Amino acid sequence: MQSYISRIKPENKPTLIASGFIVVILLIGTIYTLVSHGTAPLLSPNYVLQQLQTGAFLGIVAAGMMMVILLGHIDLSVPWTLTTAAMMATTVGGDMAIPTAIGIGILVGLANGMGVAFLRIPSMIFTLGVDSVLRGLMVAHTGGFAPPDQATALMRFLAADKIAGIPVAIFVWALVSVFIAFMLKRTGFGKSIYATGNRETAAYLSGIRTRRVIVGAFIVSGVCSALAGVLLAGYSAKAYQGMGNAFLLPAIAAVVLGGTRILGGQGRYLGTVVGVILIVLLNSVLSIMQMPEAGRQVIYGSVIVGMLLVYGRGQKIVS
Repeated sequence: MQSYISRIKPENKPTLIASGFIVVILLIGTIYTLVSHGTAPLLSPNYVLQQLQTGAFLGIVAAGMMMVILLGHIDLSVPWTLTTAAMMATTVGGDMAIPTAIGIGILVGLANGMGVAFLRIPSMIFTLGVDSVLRGLMVAHTGGFAPPDQATALMRFLAADKIAGIPVAIFVWALVSVFIAFMLKRTGFGKSIYATGNRETAAYLSGIRTRRVIVGAFIVSGVCSALAGVLLAGYSAKAYQGMGNAFLLPAIAAVVLGGTRILGGQGRYLGTVVGVILIVLLNSVLSIMQMPEAGRQVIYGSVIVGMLLVYGRGQKIVS
């Protein structure tokens, strides 16, 4: 066993560890439901599809967040990029609802990227400021109340309907995943992201236009947040204040738990997908166990810290 573990590539270990945690969570949840209710819903296909459907929203946000974290930056404007895109999509309505939301994501990502790449403002500060601006604009737009506008039929179809028994939201997440994985693995832009995240100065001296790379990564993050907002509004049938607040920390956690180095330069998209599934199942099992909010936060944080300690000790940080 020890020789087998030693042969595992370092970049694969976080994904395998996260997968192991998923198995443990499923076992604990299954044993609990069998003892308390005499059934094991966690093993049913319907339960798995339901969790993947709700996890699709987080998964799309995490896909964009990973692009930024690979550069050693962070995007704290996610909550209100998501909310702004959802609110404006429902306000515009019709055939222009989704293009409007995507356009907002592009504009927010462009603003974030320009501020970080050209003005050299730390991403944590600049994106937090952009998030505050978006919040103020939406409060002014709605008067501080939930807008009365409803999601369009296409938004509801993408978020809540099913094809052959499988939620359409899962297909949307799968398409986003294929796009991100292909871009990171097979394109020059993806290779430039890893190079810039490892050492921006060296990447620049080697001929990579690092500023464009940073702007591009933030645009992808903005578009992913906007798309998640469209789906969430469709799932809820409307947009509402603060609908994106619950996605920021879980998205960051999913990326980091999946093995992406918070300082940039290392990470695989498959790990992010596994990290999303881990967080979704953990929250679901804690809900089934009717864990008080205080206990849920303690367990949630302990799992994150525990996993980081397990595979983080072996990682070397190059400065």
